[in-house]
Amino acid sequence: MHRTLIVARMKQEDSNAVAEVFAESDSTELPHMVGVTRRTLFAFHGLYFHLVESNGDINPNLDKARQGELYADINTKLGEFISPYDPNWKQPRDAMAVPFYSWSPDSGHTIYPVHGRSLGDNR
Repeated sequence: MHRTLIVARMKQEDSNAVAEVFAESDSTELPHMVGVTRRTLFAFHGLYFHLVESNGDINPNLDKARQGELYADINTKLGEFISPYDPNWKQPRDAMAVPFYSWSPDSGHTIYPVHGRSLGDNR
C-alpha cells in the first residue's frame, strides 16, 4: 500500500462543497487513471489534508492525467475552495507531505531518510 498526503488551505465551511467535487470526480475514470484505491479528506483549523492510497506511486500517472480534461475539470472546481499552503506551489507534487516515520505491527517501524530536504519539500 502506498500513501500520499497532500496539504493545502481550505475554509472549514467549504468542506461539504469540496467533498461534492470529489464525489463527482470519483464517479469518473480519473481515480482509476491515477491509480487511486482510496481517498480520505480531512479538515483542521483552515488546513486541508488529502490522503490518497494506491498500490504504487501515483506521481507518474498523475503527471499524465494532468494533461486531460477530467483533471482540468476537478482542478478548476477545487480552485474555488482550495489554495496552496506553499505560495511557491507549481504542481501537485509541491503539496505532498514527506514521510519520515511509519510503524505497523507486522513490519515494525521505518525511519525514512530526508537527505537534506526540508520536510514539505518533496522535490
